[in-house]
Amino acid sequence: MSGDVVSAVKTNRTTMSAMALIAVILVVAFLAAGAVGPAIVVAVINASIRGTVPIALGAMSGILSERSGIVNIGIEGMMLLAAYVGFMINVGLSSGGAPTALQAEPVRLILSILGGVLIGGLTGLLHALLSIRYKVDQIISGTVINTLALGLTGYFYLAGATTQGRLPPVISNPFKQDAGLLFWIGEIVFNKGLVTYLMVLVVITVTIALFRTPWGLRTRAIGEHPRAADTLGINVHRLQYTNLFFSGCAAGLAGVFLTLEAVGIFERGMTNGRGFIALAVMIFGKWHPLGAAAGALLFGFATALQGQLQFFNIQIPHQFVGMLPYLLTVIVLAGFVGRARPPAHVGKPYEVE
Repeated sequence: MSGDVVSAVKTNRTTMSAMALIAVILVVAFLAAGAVGPAIVVAVINASIRGTVPIALGAMSGILSERSGIVNIGIEGMMLLAAYVGFMINVGLSSGGAPTALQAEPVRLILSILGGVLIGGLTGLLHALLSIRYKVDQIISGTVINTLALGLTGYFYLAGATTQGRLPPVISNPFKQDAGLLFWIGEIVFNKGLVTYLMVLVVITVTIALFRTPWGLRTRAIGEHPRAADTLGINVHRLQYTNLFFSGCAAGLAGVFLTLEAVGIFERGMTNGRGFIALAVMIFGKWHPLGAAAGALLFGFATALQGQLQFFNIQIPHQFVGMLPYLLTVIVLAGFVGRARPPAHVGKPYEVE
């Protein structure tokens, strides 16, 4: 009973910390609106959201994996493969040779998303196979996936490939005719693509599932003490395979966001370290989905400042502005790695007796 109370207190603290961080960002945005105007503030918030989506989804991928006892530094590779596959499916279905029914915008884009998410899930299963069945060091397995993804996508890269378009906004701003606050709120809440809203759904779903369902209890059990879970009849390896598949799917969704919603094209190495940043914010959030999402929002805000600082007439060398998100990552790691306690059995292969 006491263990449940301590766990609940820690969970509440993480949730409150996440909410406090978001509240601070909103207060700063409100104060800034009076100084520089709402248009600039809304632009910063929207850029922050765009930067948050792949990091938050990558962090969910890491949580699903590491809560199951398996280190996953292959998130970067899973994202990159999914970004490439999703984009190439979109390219293929945009060509004149594809069936007309598949060229229709909703069908084409949904199939592209599903293809990218599926390749992410399959890559997660590959990591599980290497880590569980063949007992490969989990760090090495993740590194292999990252290297494989970088090599494959670079080799098959097609310069100048075009599509019929990327994901449109799910809902346009319904307050376009309003000249007041509602218009600016609408610009933040609406005019977003499908994956952005799915990110919110994934964070909420993982939070509820991890702490309020039997699956979540079993997942946390195999990450902390798989031997005890095994004696209670939980199939540890089967659950790890399942969770690594969903971990890969989350990373795949982050990848397709880049090519199907954010920029609409694929470039070599376009994930640009986001998978590793996702691991950093996962640690920042203490392996809790809400804490990790708040950390992703903080990183997204730092990323947004790269393109928006010029509006504030602050004379800072562009090299310094470009390193802000990564400097923030170092600060986060230095401040929280020593304090955050990972799942007790993470990184250790489990042998079934």
